Amino acid sequence: MNQLPATSPVTARGGAAAVAPARPPRIAFIQAGWHADIVRQGHAGFAAECERLWPGAPPRISVHDVPGAFEIPLLAQTLARQRTADAIVCCALVVDGGIYRHEFVAHAVVDGLMQVQLGSGVPVFSVVLTPKDFHEHEAHRTFFHQHFVAKGAEAARACAQTLAAHAALSPMRLAEA
Repeated sequence: MNQLPATSPVTARGGAAAVAPARPPRIAFIQAGWHADIVRQGHAGFAAECERLWPGAPPRISVHDVPGAFEIPLLAQTLARQRTADAIVCCALVVDGGIYRHEFVAHAVVDGLMQVQLGSGVPVFSVVLTPKDFHEHEAHRTFFHQHFVAKGAEAARACAQTLAAHAALSPMRLAEA
C-alpha cells in the first residue's frame, strides 16, 4: 500500500479520473484486540482519510472487533461471502510474545487475507503490522500510535484507488445497493 503518496488523487486505470459510485462504498474494518490502544489508531487514520477522499459522501464503515490477528481472516471470509462490503480492511499489531515466532502468525494472517480476496473478488487491505522490535516503553508506544494513523490513511488511499479501478471496469458493481 505504500506506493500511494499522500497527495495522490484517486484514479482508475491509466490515470483517468475515478468513476463516482452511485452510493457511498461499504467498507468493513476488522481490528484485533491485542494492543487495542495502538491498533485503533489505524481505524482513526483510515476514517479521517476516507472523509478527505470522499467529501460529502464518505464510505459507510462497519467496525468489527476480533480478539487477535489470527482471527481476522475467518471473519474477513465471512464478510466477503455475505457481500455486505465493497472492501474489507484488516488491522492488527503482531509482536513477538516470546512463546512463538510472530512472523509465522503474521504470514498466516496475510496469506489468509490474500486467499479471501482472490476467492471472493472482494478487495481486502492489510494494516497488519509486524515490527522487528516492539517494546512496551513509551517511545515505542508513541511511535506506533502515530505509525498506525499513517498506515490507516495509506489503506484508505489504496482502498479508494482500488474501488475506483473496479468501478471503471464494472460500473454496475458499486451502483448496486
